[in-house]
Amino acid sequence: MSTPLRPLRLLMSQSSIDQLGSAIAQRMAHRPHELLALETAVAMQRTDADVAFISREVTGTSTKHQIHPALQQVYDLLRQSPGLKWVHIHSAGADRQIYLDLKARGVHIATSSGANAQVVATVALAGLLALARRFPGLWAEQQARQWIPLLGERMPRDLPGQTATLVGWGPIGQKLGSLLQALGLKVVAVRRHAASPQQPTPDAVEVVTFENLPQVLPRTDWLILACPLTDKTRQLVNAHTLAALPRGAHLINVARGEVVDEQALVSALQSGHLSGAFLDVFAHEPLPTDSPLWAMPQVMVTPHAAGHSDGNEQRVSQMFLDNLQRYTAGQSLLNVVS
Repeated sequence: MSTPLRPLRLLMSQSSIDQLGSAIAQRMAHRPHELLALETAVAMQRTDADVAFISREVTGTSTKHQIHPALQQVYDLLRQSPGLKWVHIHSAGADRQIYLDLKARGVHIATSSGANAQVVATVALAGLLALARRFPGLWAEQQARQWIPLLGERMPRDLPGQTATLVGWGPIGQKLGSLLQALGLKVVAVRRHAASPQQPTPDAVEVVTFENLPQVLPRTDWLILACPLTDKTRQLVNAHTLAALPRGAHLINVARGEVVDEQALVSALQSGHLSGAFLDVFAHEPLPTDSPLWAMPQVMVTPHAAGHSDGNEQRVSQMFLDNLQRYTAGQSLLNVVS
């Protein structure tokens, strides 16, 4: 006589339980399971979860630098759960300290990479177009009721023929690359390996490794960051990197703030070597009120919002459900942080 399976304990918000409970039951088939609401588990100090789903409403408006008390309680609970095997997170990046700590002790961290790729790619494109057409300056002139035609030195350059170097060739980079090519830009993709069957590149895209990035910087008009934060990418864009760009180049960062040496960026903008920047992420979030980036007329600042869209929740939930089905079937999880 076989021993009955112990119920698999799934930890998630009450909102996720309400929305996904029936779908989870279908994925679990005949496997017994228990859905633990995070709110209740924190209050009762339930530290017996096997799987956790950290959806967007759980992290809320916290950043990895400023963690609200309610989220800190969730993190403490995860750290105190000895049987935790897998945590699925709503974000594409897993560089919050809690995930690094859990991964270090053997917990599988699965991301929702790709869920917001189209959204982030279009936001990065919007930033590029706004800078290319000098919208920040035009908006300021609108507020001042000034009519100043874009003539002479103010005249924008044609985008076709310019070169965009995309650092990172994951779901975001690939979608953005196709959009930029459609506008006539030359695209250079920077990734860990020159060739990869998992991340194919169109013939028209030039591929270089991180080690060869310095070779393409002098012909890069748009340096676009869409890479994860790793030991290799931390402060990848520093004073030396920025100096290698041609005068008048632009920076777009929808990756992580720590990829950029922020003080070096400020200096390059103040000197006029860089013509402008679209920044969605920063070395410290929220961006401190005394940062000079706020007041620079050639800089567009957004509050780490490039990936926010009303369809993301459903896409993230579907990724979690697909992984849950794989988990219960004994198959490898997708998007696990290596």
